[in-house]
Amino acid sequence: MSAMNRDKMLVEAIQSGTVIDHIPAGKGLTIIGRLQLKNAEVRLTVGLNLPSHGGGLKDLIKIDEWRFTESDAAEMALFAPRATVNIIEDYRVVRKFPIGLPERFVGVFACPNTNCITHNEPVDSRFRVLVADDAVKLKCHYCERAFADSLFIEQGSL
Repeated sequence: MSAMNRDKMLVEAIQSGTVIDHIPAGKGLTIIGRLQLKNAEVRLTVGLNLPSHGGGLKDLIKIDEWRFTESDAAEMALFAPRATVNIIEDYRVVRKFPIGLPERFVGVFACPNTNCITHNEPVDSRFRVLVADDAVKLKCHYCERAFADSLFIEQGSL
């Protein structure tokens, strides 16, 4: 086997859909879980612990026939804020954008405070994103409590 063939990764190309790249290694399964909650029928190709060009490891997810919007990507931001989204048409990237943390999450995560009004009233949860010294917290609009992002990640909260 030539060096070129050894270094080439063989991952099925998708004709149309979305590729989420540069997911921190180990976070891909969390994102897959969230995608399955949105659409259990979605067809995925997954690469876990792949070598990254920048060094280290990354996860990669290809989603067939689903074109992410920036709103879809924002839901994944808590789990992979530095990932990139590639929109694929006819086997080519037609749009690429970073996920990035939004200023707010609305209706995405349940408030961890069981006494919060969002658990008893028909209102969407609302969180403001607070970032300080690379630490991310979500502050609930209703109960005004701030929670570490790790709490939402561990719970896979929805």
